[in-house]
Amino acid sequence: MIEIEVQNETHQSQARIRFAAVPRIGEGIRLREPDGMWASYDVLDVWYQKAEFGDVWMPYLHVRITPGEIKGNPSGEQEGADHAIDDAGLLYEEADDFASLHGETEPFNI
Repeated sequence: MIEIEVQNETHQSQARIRFAAVPRIGEGIRLREPDGMWASYDVLDVWYQKAEFGDVWMPYLHVRITPGEIKGNPSGEQEGADHAIDDAGLLYEEADDFASLHGETEPFNI
C-alpha cells in the first residue's frame, strides 16, 4: 500500500489515504464527502516530493469534484419540472432548452 497525501481543491482540505497504485492525471477516484456520502473526484495533478528520510519520493495528488457530482441549488429554489440545474450548478428553464446543447460545447466545421 502506498500512502498518498490528497489535496482536495473542492473542500480546501488535505488527507493521507492509502492506495494500491498511484492514480494518474485524468483518472477518477471516489472519496468520502464531509457529509459522509461518496463522490467522484478527478485527479488534476500528481507530483512527487522527497521525504525527510532517505531517498524516498512521496506522491501527492491534487483533486477536484467531478462536475456531474455537484449537488445543491445555489439560488435556493426547489428543482421542479419546469426548470433544472446544469452541471455547473446553474439554474435554467428546461422548456426553453429542451433538445438543445445547453451547457455543451458546440461542434464546429473545419
